[in-house]
Amino acid sequence: MSEHSSRNGLAGGTSISPHTGWTRAEWAALGDHLLDSAWRHASPTGALITPPGVPGGYGAAVDGLEGFARTFLLAGFRVVGEHGNDPANLLERYAGGIAAGTDPACSERWVTPREHGQAKVEAASIALILDMTRPWLWDNLDPAVQERVVDYLAQVVGDHTYPQTNWVWFRIVVEQFLASVGGPWSPDDMAADLAMHESFARDGGWYCDGAERSYDHYAGWALHLYPILWSRMTGAQAQAAPLLPEYTRRLDRYLLDAVRLVGADGSPLIQGRSLTYRFAAAAPFWAGALAGSDALAPGLLRRAASGIVKHFTDRGAPDADGLLNLGWHHPWRRIAQRYSGTGSPYWASKGLLGLALPAEHPVWTAVEQPLPVEQADQLAVLTAPGWALSATAADGVVRVYNHGTDHARPGDRSTDSPLYARLAYSTATAPAMDDDGWDSPLDQSVVLLDAHGEATHRSGFTTLDVRALDGDAAVLASRARCRWVKPDRNAPDHGSGLPGDAVDAATVTTVSVVRGAWEVRLIHVDPAGAPGWDQVTALRVGGWPVPVAAAADLSSPVAGAAARETDPAAPGDVDFRAPGLPAPQVEAPGQPVAEAVGTTLTSTAVGLHGLDVAGVHTVHDATPLAEWTAIPWLQTRPGDTGWQVAAFALNGGARAPLAQISGPEDAPVVRVTWPDQATTTAALPAPPTGPHHHAQNRSSAA
Repeated sequence: MSEHSSRNGLAGGTSISPHTGWTRAEWAALGDHLLDSAWRHASPTGALITPPGVPGGYGAAVDGLEGFARTFLLAGFRVVGEHGNDPANLLERYAGGIAAGTDPACSERWVTPREHGQAKVEAASIALILDMTRPWLWDNLDPAVQERVVDYLAQVVGDHTYPQTNWVWFRIVVEQFLASVGGPWSPDDMAADLAMHESFARDGGWYCDGAERSYDHYAGWALHLYPILWSRMTGAQAQAAPLLPEYTRRLDRYLLDAVRLVGADGSPLIQGRSLTYRFAAAAPFWAGALAGSDALAPGLLRRAASGIVKHFTDRGAPDADGLLNLGWHHPWRRIAQRYSGTGSPYWASKGLLGLALPAEHPVWTAVEQPLPVEQADQLAVLTAPGWALSATAADGVVRVYNHGTDHARPGDRSTDSPLYARLAYSTATAPAMDDDGWDSPLDQSVVLLDAHGEATHRSGFTTLDVRALDGDAAVLASRARCRWVKPDRNAPDHGSGLPGDAVDAATVTTVSVVRGAWEVRLIHVDPAGAPGWDQVTALRVGGWPVPVAAAADLSSPVAGAAARETDPAAPGDVDFRAPGLPAPQVEAPGQPVAEAVGTTLTSTAVGLHGLDVAGVHTVHDATPLAEWTAIPWLQTRPGDTGWQVAAFALNGGARAPLAQISGPEDAPVVRVTWPDQATTTAALPAPPTGPHHHAQNRSSAA
């Protein structure tokens, strides 16, 4: 199809796409390349497509079904966008796979929805594309094959084991298709699933993926995408008509946030589970185009989508064999969850939904427009997930400060998931996801340490404040009953923290005042009623984790992250008060400073009050972005129950903010003076147990 697409695409990529250079021709070529490469790993009948690699947690049979169903999405988009033209005979190949996969007597038959829950997910992709390509594929299938397809899909009807998350859409889509072909379906299932979807709706057009505080890319690539696709399925119009205006309104509002969450280099926010789906993050922008959204101009929708996809193709995904492996830019198995297999990454096909729109669609003919971060610095409060977004045009980095998302419920006592519970995420950094990153939080954390260096966890916290302030700043606050947790290693890994036996250490209140590249972080520790308080030896706060080029560069805190050891195989921490080390570059006279200068980013931590030890910790193979990652930290003994104050920055520049706390203990106020001398004043939460605790120190300055 590539030649056909090139002839019918728009020439002059740089004129119509001045930011990415990508037109529909480049998108079509990528789609064809992905399909051709995947099909090299098809079974003889074509029923299973199993990319190479160690099987996923659900086994090779599920991997092969995922590979078939998820590439079928892409094949369907390609054919629909070409008005049924299919010179590569994609539909003929997939028809053969469908005939074999639904044949109980075939050795390559598919795992069924009754046999394994993951088949319910893949059934939705199969049903969706059978509907989209109906005149060219379904209508031409042998009646016996049609009957077997109906029998296979009908296993979902009346099934009460669907997780009450984005999975409700998998049953809606399947039963909608079944209804359209005269198969069995349940109005009660449909009504219950649509009602459950409504329960996920939150402020600002956001959806929460279930009852937990689960805000991530699923909001866009599932909970916004499927309502739009379902509304266009055969026979859905009558039921969708009264719902579609609200679905579209929410999508419009969500897109205003989603487009701000794309870095200038096209990177999506590196937060949440299923990150190996990569450019599936482009799906909500195509959903907007499909729905005729006027929230973003067509040229901006395409700019965001093209930027995301090009971000990965420029950096190694797909790989040299044309495959999407378990990883990010390159293979990195740690990014996978228990449900991830070798076929799983092909949910990235959702990000190529735009290929279902013909070349004459406005989203393909409009001139690209710059992303918000390319136009000016951005500040936005995203109330539903409890985030403040701060993006800087100078480096194109989008930062998100988090006091509302943890993939848990208030009061839960699990461990922290590095994918959800960190205090900040960005489009240029990844949380540490090695074993220590899961068990003992360091980057973007506030923890209490025991004598063995074990860190506490904060999931289940209470959100206290998320709001914008005058002067392009925002304040966020949360309070957690921090505890040590002995995790249950046998619990399933679906991206959230692990349950386990817990011992409370203290109640910790954390406040973030953010503006530009800087955050002033204030911490109050209250030991009242915590049985583990006598085990606490230190309060530690961690900053941004930045990729560093090589372990050999870690001997200097200016050229890289400092380490005591000269042996690069054993990096460690450094106290920047130690003699003989060059001073960090940030100006903070008399204050402890830790600075990690990475390949393209600088991460800075400055102690403004109470935090009197500073250092940088280096970790190996902890993120998908680089072999080595450096994390600056600050630490103190938490004997003073007043406010401890620090400043953290990602590319913050040479000057640190100042901060001063004043007012009575039950109504404290912080005044922050930023590097450009602008000031922000914010009320701080009262201590949880009132004014009978020790008097707090009123001021700090750097």
